[in-house]
Amino acid sequence: MISVKGVSKQFGDYVALDDVSLEVPDGSLTALLGPSGSGKSTLLRIIGGLETADSGSVEIHGVDATNVPPQRREIGFVFQHYAAFKHMTVRDNVAFGLTIRRKPKAEVAERVDRLLRIVGLAGYAKRYPNQLSGGQRQRMALARALAVEPRVLLLDEPFGALDAKVRTELREWLRRLHEEVHVTTLLVTHDQEEAMSIADDIAVMDNAHIEQVGNPRELYDNPSSAFVMGFLGEVSQLAGRLVRPHDIALGAESEDGAHEAMVSRVIHLGFEVRVELMLTSGEAVTAQITRTEADELELGQGDIVWLRAAGTTALHVDEQVPAAGTPEAVDAAEATQPSQS
Repeated sequence: MISVKGVSKQFGDYVALDDVSLEVPDGSLTALLGPSGSGKSTLLRIIGGLETADSGSVEIHGVDATNVPPQRREIGFVFQHYAAFKHMTVRDNVAFGLTIRRKPKAEVAERVDRLLRIVGLAGYAKRYPNQLSGGQRQRMALARALAVEPRVLLLDEPFGALDAKVRTELREWLRRLHEEVHVTTLLVTHDQEEAMSIADDIAVMDNAHIEQVGNPRELYDNPSSAFVMGFLGEVSQLAGRLVRPHDIALGAESEDGAHEAMVSRVIHLGFEVRVELMLTSGEAVTAQITRTEADELELGQGDIVWLRAAGTTALHVDEQVPAAGTPEAVDAAEATQPSQS
């Protein structure tokens, strides 16, 4: 288990972490999720010993590691940039940590062969990093981190430099890898889909604090704040409440509690249909319905429909929170935070 208690960190006048506490269960894959500048990478680096906390403590498997140097914390690191040794083969890159620890050659060979098989690079052992794709280099980096048999694996935006298709493939692969090796893993990401698809638990961070911790379904269905709800998926504002687009029901006739709106645009997304609407108050609302529902309503631009919140996930608006993934959300995060994350 990783246990962080009351950790704070400042860089000059900038508060990166403010009295943060977190527990990561043994053998779990936990994601630190948040916008740029939320403090997630700083927290990861403090756990790994690459930064020193101003106050608070870090325990790893019951041992106080607060003042232990990183090389003695039994931690494996993987960052966005692979930091591969260009003059070494894939085999030698993976074996590097074992070699400098003067492990027996037979043990090194056996462990490296096993890891190359696990990460799907058994046929690439004699190649050099520049002969690999970006996804293959990142798998090599993970094999190198696992070679020294760390008790904890720390991943800082490991797939951030890769294109969307490769990221999707690697996150699925990472989940399968974790189920095989069961090393306690902490993943930093700003990608909501990445965190939701592979993590056992997610700690949502914002403005130097942890806003909420829970499994993906708990966070999505029962967000503790407007920020968490908006960061973990699209939201629309309806009658002073934040509602998921798929929790908005559309009808052709008025009923108690329904709100009149005009259809601005209908976007067909395969099985689902996104309907952009304008309330009589001038507010824009997005609803997500099935293709069957859209066909039954025969929706078109300019049609009048009636909306109501049909789901159980809704929060009263106590602050304006841009929906996750919108330009406003990105601009707000980057404009209000320094470069440290």
